[in-house]
Amino acid sequence: MKDELLENMVVTLHSRGWSLREIARKFGISRGRARRIMERNRYKREKGGDSQRTKVQRASLLDTYKEYITELLDQYKDPPITNQRILELIREKGYQGGKTILSEYLATIRGKKTGEPVVCVETAPGQRGSHDWSEYYIWFSDVNQKEKVIFFSFILNYSRRQYIEVVDDKTQLTLLKCLVNTFACFDGVVRQVKSDNQKPCVDRWELGRAVFNKKYLEFASHYHFTPLTITPGKPRENLKIERPFYYLEKSFLSGRSFCNRADLKRQLTDWLHSTNDQRIHRTTKQSPLNLYRQEYPYLQPLPQKPYDTSLSGYRIVNNESCIEWQGYFYVVPKAYMHQTCQVREDNGQVIIYDNTKGEITRYPVADKGSADRYIGRTPREQGENHLRIKEIISRIESMGPVMEEYIAQVKMHKVNSFRHHLSRILQLKVTYQKEDILMAVSRALKYKVYESSSVENFLHVNAEKKNEITLFQKNDYQDEY
Repeated sequence: MKDELLENMVVTLHSRGWSLREIARKFGISRGRARRIMERNRYKREKGGDSQRTKVQRASLLDTYKEYITELLDQYKDPPITNQRILELIREKGYQGGKTILSEYLATIRGKKTGEPVVCVETAPGQRGSHDWSEYYIWFSDVNQKEKVIFFSFILNYSRRQYIEVVDDKTQLTLLKCLVNTFACFDGVVRQVKSDNQKPCVDRWELGRAVFNKKYLEFASHYHFTPLTITPGKPRENLKIERPFYYLEKSFLSGRSFCNRADLKRQLTDWLHSTNDQRIHRTTKQSPLNLYRQEYPYLQPLPQKPYDTSLSGYRIVNNESCIEWQGYFYVVPKAYMHQTCQVREDNGQVIIYDNTKGEITRYPVADKGSADRYIGRTPREQGENHLRIKEIISRIESMGPVMEEYIAQVKMHKVNSFRHHLSRILQLKVTYQKEDILMAVSRALKYKVYESSSVENFLHVNAEKKNEITLFQKNDYQDEY
C-alpha cells in the first residue's frame, strides 16, 4: 500500500542532502525502497506521469496446446465449441493446468461479450403503461403447504403507480378482466399499453412486426389505446414493469405470513395503498401517489360501459333438456329441447338466453371438481337416480357372496366412477353365464383390479358367450384357481 507521508519525508530529506542509507536507517525501510521512491518522484517531475512497469511474460502451461486450441476453434464454429469441451480435449493430451487460465486465454481470442447498456425511456404523463405476470410459491398456514400464486401487475410509466392483483391463471379472459379493473382503479386509460410477447396479446411475428391477437385489438379499440410489445429476446425493453416485482418480493412477500388466498389479497390491497403508493421512488425522488395526481389530467376518460369480458357461446339443448357448458350440464325447461340458446358466463353466473324472449334461466357457476355434473336438477330427479343405483347394487349382490366384497372395493377405490363400473358388471349378465362372471370377479379381487373393463376383457378371452357358436373351446382358466 502506498504511504504518501513516508514518500514525502524520503523525498524532502533526500533533497536536503541525506543519503539513501541514512534515510533507510531512519525510517526502517530498505535502501531499495528508498531508491524506488526517488526514481518514481524524479520520473513524475520530468515526464509528468507515473512510471510504467513492464510486465514480464512468463511461460504458461497452455503454450504447448495453443496451436491445438486454435485448430479446435477453427473446426467447430457452428455451434462454437465450449470452454469445458476444450478443457476436456487438451487434458486428454496431458494438460495439467486449471480452467481459469484457459478461459482467460480463450477470452483474448474470442473477445469478451459485452452486455448492452440499460436505457430507461421516460415518457410523458398519460402516455404509456406496462403490464406483466409473475409467479411465486407462497406458504399458506390454513393448508400448511406452499401453493403457486400468480400476480398481475400494471404500472403507469410516468408516475410509477402500480395496480397488482392475484389471479388464478394467465388466460386472455383473465388478462382483459385485470386490465378493466386497472383502468377503473386509475379512473383513466393511457394512450399506449406495452407488454411482452405473451399469447393473449401477440399471435406471432411477421417480417419484424408483431401480429396482435384480434380479441386484444378489439379490447384496445374499446379503450382507445395503442398496443405495444417488446422485441423477442429483449426483456430489458420493459424494465419498468419487470423491476417493480423485485420490490414486491422485498417489501411485501418477505417477512409476512398468510392464512389463505383471501388473506393474501387483503394484505396486498393494504400494502399497495399504505406502502407502495407512499414510498419515495429512487428515480423520480417523489412518491407514486404525488406523481399520479400530476398525471391524472392527461389520462384518457373511461368509456360509458366497460368492455364485456364475459364468456359466451351458443349451445344446443340436448335430449336431457340440458346445455353442456365447461364440462357441466345446466338444466333448462323442456320446451327448449333441441333449440339453440346463447350461454353467457359472467361474475360467477351462467346465464342462458333464448334468441327471441331473452333470459331463460341462470345458475351459479359449478365448482371445479364437483362430483355432480348436472346443475339444476330437482331433488326428486336426484332421488330417483339414487334409488336406481340401489337397485343395481341389490341385483349384483344377489349373484353371490363374492360380489359384496367387489362392490365394497369398487366404492373405496373408484369413488367418482363406481356407478359406471357396477352398471357394466350387471350388463355382463346379458352376454355371459353367472358362473363365468363370478370367476372373473374373483380373479379381479385377487389381483386388486377393480375396473369393469378388466373383468370384461378377461371374459372376452376366456369365457364363452351365451348362444355363441364356436369352432374351438375358449382357454381353460379353471386351473388358475
